[in-house]
Amino acid sequence: MVKEKISSPGWYAVSLILPTHFPLHSPMATSIQNTFFHPSPTIAIHSNSNSKNKKWIPPVEPNKFELKPTLKVTSWKESCKEGNVKEAFHSFSDVFAAQDFTHSDPGEVYAPIIELCASEKALSQGQQIHAHVITSGAVYESVFVSTKLVFMYGKCGSLCDAEKLFDYMPQRSIFSWNAMIGAYVFNEKPLEALELYYDLRRSSGVSLDAYTFPSVLQACGMLKKAREGAEVHAYIIKSGFGSYGFVVNAPLVFMYGKCGSLRDAEKLFDYMPQRTIFSWNAMIGAYVSNEKPLEALELYYDLRRSSGVSLDAYTFSSVLQACGMLQKAREGAEVHAYIIKSGFGSHGFVVNALVSMYAKCNDIAGARRLFIRMKEREDNMLWTTIISGYSSTGKCLEALMLFKQMCMAGVDVSSYALVQVLQACKLPSFLRSGTEIHAFTLKSGYITDIYVANALVIMYARCCRIMQAKKVFDRMLVKDSISWNSMLTGLVQNSCFREALECCHKMHKAGVKPDPVTLISILAASGRLEKLVIGMEAHAIAIKNGSDHELRVANTLIDMYSNCHHVNYMDRVFRNMPDRDLISWSTVIAGYAQNGRCIRALEVFKEVQGQGMPIDGTMIGSILLACSDMKWINHAKEIHGYILRNSLSDHDIVMSNILVDVYGECGNIDYASRVFDRIADKDVVSWTSMISAYVDNGLANEALTLYSLMQENGVELDSVAVVSLLTAVASLSALRKGKETHGFLLRKGFVLEGSIASSLVDMYARCGRVEDSFNVFNYFEDKNVVLWTSMINAAGMHGRGDWAVELFSQMENENVYPDHVTFLVLLYACSHSGLIDQGQSFFDIMRLKYRLEPWPEHYACVVDLLGRGNRLNEAYEFVRSTPMGPNAVAWCSFLRACHVHGNKELGEVAAKELLNMDLENPGNYVLISNVFAAIGRWDQVDRVRNRMRGKGLKKNPACSWIEVRNKLHTFMASDKSHPQSEEIYLKLAEIVEVLEKQGGYVPQTKYVFHNVEEEEKAKMLHRHSERLAIAYGLLETSNGKPIRVTKNLRVCGDCHGFIKLVSKFFDREIVVRDASRFHHFLQGTCSCGDFW
Repeated sequence: MVKEKISSPGWYAVSLILPTHFPLHSPMATSIQNTFFHPSPTIAIHSNSNSKNKKWIPPVEPNKFELKPTLKVTSWKESCKEGNVKEAFHSFSDVFAAQDFTHSDPGEVYAPIIELCASEKALSQGQQIHAHVITSGAVYESVFVSTKLVFMYGKCGSLCDAEKLFDYMPQRSIFSWNAMIGAYVFNEKPLEALELYYDLRRSSGVSLDAYTFPSVLQACGMLKKAREGAEVHAYIIKSGFGSYGFVVNAPLVFMYGKCGSLRDAEKLFDYMPQRTIFSWNAMIGAYVSNEKPLEALELYYDLRRSSGVSLDAYTFSSVLQACGMLQKAREGAEVHAYIIKSGFGSHGFVVNALVSMYAKCNDIAGARRLFIRMKEREDNMLWTTIISGYSSTGKCLEALMLFKQMCMAGVDVSSYALVQVLQACKLPSFLRSGTEIHAFTLKSGYITDIYVANALVIMYARCCRIMQAKKVFDRMLVKDSISWNSMLTGLVQNSCFREALECCHKMHKAGVKPDPVTLISILAASGRLEKLVIGMEAHAIAIKNGSDHELRVANTLIDMYSNCHHVNYMDRVFRNMPDRDLISWSTVIAGYAQNGRCIRALEVFKEVQGQGMPIDGTMIGSILLACSDMKWINHAKEIHGYILRNSLSDHDIVMSNILVDVYGECGNIDYASRVFDRIADKDVVSWTSMISAYVDNGLANEALTLYSLMQENGVELDSVAVVSLLTAVASLSALRKGKETHGFLLRKGFVLEGSIASSLVDMYARCGRVEDSFNVFNYFEDKNVVLWTSMINAAGMHGRGDWAVELFSQMENENVYPDHVTFLVLLYACSHSGLIDQGQSFFDIMRLKYRLEPWPEHYACVVDLLGRGNRLNEAYEFVRSTPMGPNAVAWCSFLRACHVHGNKELGEVAAKELLNMDLENPGNYVLISNVFAAIGRWDQVDRVRNRMRGKGLKKNPACSWIEVRNKLHTFMASDKSHPQSEEIYLKLAEIVEVLEKQGGYVPQTKYVFHNVEEEEKAKMLHRHSERLAIAYGLLETSNGKPIRVTKNLRVCGDCHGFIKLVSKFFDREIVVRDASRFHHFLQGTCSCGDFW
């Protein structure tokens, strides 16, 4: 064992612990030194035999100190005390040159200058002193000097040098161990600090002292390892260091506070026999770190009232933070006044805390005034704080300007400043600034800083540049949990849900454990992709680590189960939540509404009202969605009244847009239009909502008119508006307008995928251009189920059932799984093409192979399929055997088949079944009435029509339209409102004359379901709307050009034969789209093969 004099033992442990509460030259640190440590106690040194012959030379050459006239040692030490590194260095050189220190105490010679380098973070000078120590020859074996050097390297941030020196020390004292543990903590390496502490515990010959524990406890707090912290606490008591309360109590309070064990911190604080200012500061800080700012303020006022304890500058840091968290500007200003009165206003970190407090209290002007008053603005933390203040209050441009001024002023830019200014680049409009800051980090070398790299990932993700974010992330040499969470959150925010789940898998392989933030991202991605199994796995992890009851996690679980359509699981999570906020209630109401549980959504909404909770726009939006789904117009009006009474829509354009949507969905187009007209500053969503309302209510002309007005107002279409516009175009079969819209999409660079792609396919098909539908469809390589379904539907509506079957086969070969709608359009295609056996086969495939439970509409399609093939008895048995029982849709399909094939007996059965149901669709009554009229049952016809009138139902009048020279011309039956009406009727008379003479046309009056004379019936047939449209087309279009007509109802049998003859004797291709399908008439034949 070697004995050596050691002065100021434990200094590193004291100076490094809790930097925000225990400054290097704080009263506590000074009192500890003066009271307990004497210049020359005899201390046992542990011999490190493995390192005895090793030496390590620092990475600099020895400085050639200039020779100066002899100065006294006292003047050199005075320079060190004054904190002037340059002057102290010169004095040290002079003293060393003038005097022989061979037999002097090495600690007395080197300690002052090493401590000065540590306090001023003068690494270069410290390395030169280290070199001088080595070249002096006589002092290298000094444990005390080596410990001081470890301390210096730790304070200067050169942890690698500190580790090398510590590893190569031939002998280590407890102070050496304390210095190295403190270096790890100071450089934010708490895990390494704990590992070294356990190494110290295992080593023999070195006894721990009270000053070992402050740094160890801080490491536990930084890692939030309450268990390890409590174990250290137990060891302190067991080893008898509990009596050193003034050393360990404050760090213990700090540790428990940081670990979230606030109750333990409070107990420890309450049972302290004596409390120092450091204990008070630690407890106030514990309240703040556990988001208990009110308790922190109350404790501060208790401290002010207590006698015998003087506040220090570090008290105010946490107190001002508490004021900022509470946004209590008045209390903050009062604390500010007390700071000035107490003389602490000149402390840099106090000013920083004041600036931050004013910014958080939304008094950015006050923060700015305080910043400007500072004459010395070389402190980078002051600049960072004001930049952070502007950034956090949404004044991003000002934050960026301040950062520019900071650089121009020559202030050193820290990693923290870069993080704050990158947070200001939170919108795509700031992408250029963010990219410039990225370039700055590359030049300055800060790109390797993990905090800066994380901030860059977040910045690029917020600016919708997820690929750049991924590049930064992939190039990070070291990734912490924040890095992974930033990337995960960015992917979810940019709708890259599959990539988010892949990133989660990589995170798991990297050994990073998921925390609540990770789970929120996984649950959000799982919900959007409807990946229930992955979502449930994340739920299990949350239960295992105890975060399932954390508010944000629980809210995201509700959302995930809602998106995966598991309402019972969603409800269970909601009911098991110990605490619920407004988001919880809004999310669960939205979940019920989106999953068709509208009555339950309304019940929960009433529950919210009963509890007197505030109701926000999101919750009301969800309830309105439920009203629109159920067509609850009265409930919608009531909620609208609530909105008006509480002025929720006055300045909320989102609420007004939702109301337009709801009234449109409920069929009240007048109310929708009124709400729309009252919106002062309409955005693209407002226009889109109104266009969609018109389209949904069959007012496609009004939708296109509104679109023209939208263009005049300079509002650009978005993808949703484009889909609504294409739907309107398809509804009108306005081919020219459809092509214009397609061209607009290409010019503006819209991504032709998803709903836009399927809408284009549908538009061309409904405009009679199925070939163009195929061209659009074949343009896409990656086709989803919606696109395949749209193309199958296009083939079916044009009577190409064989194409539809082939498309379905290709779809299966490409491993795209069909859904309910796919089978619905496929059955429809088979029905309209007479593919009876194949249609029945697809119905079985749907149930047996794909395990899809048929909807009522699927059963109706099969009935229609059998009925069109005149297999009426089989169809009748099928209707009666449906699992959910016969419904109106199935009976209506069956009745239509009976009417077509003249089966009066079964037709009457179907009609009676329909009349026994509470029908709301006027089309059903019209069909029943026509069946009775066809068999001469006029009494029943009158009864059905009276029943319609009693219910307030009206038959939709027949209407046909044709597009000529980019203008739509609409015709009703017997219409004479057209400007060229006289010419049209003359042309129609000419057509009839030609067909009667050359084609043998005879009107089939059986298709007129009115109790009038035969002659009148013939006249009524001649005035059908589609004939007027065709006559106008022959008048106004050149010979050989196809005529395209659209009708809102089915074409009658007489008109069908009439148009076949027109196509033959007037040599025109005529394309008619009715309510059922497309008919391509050419040379006297129809594509439907008279099967429609």
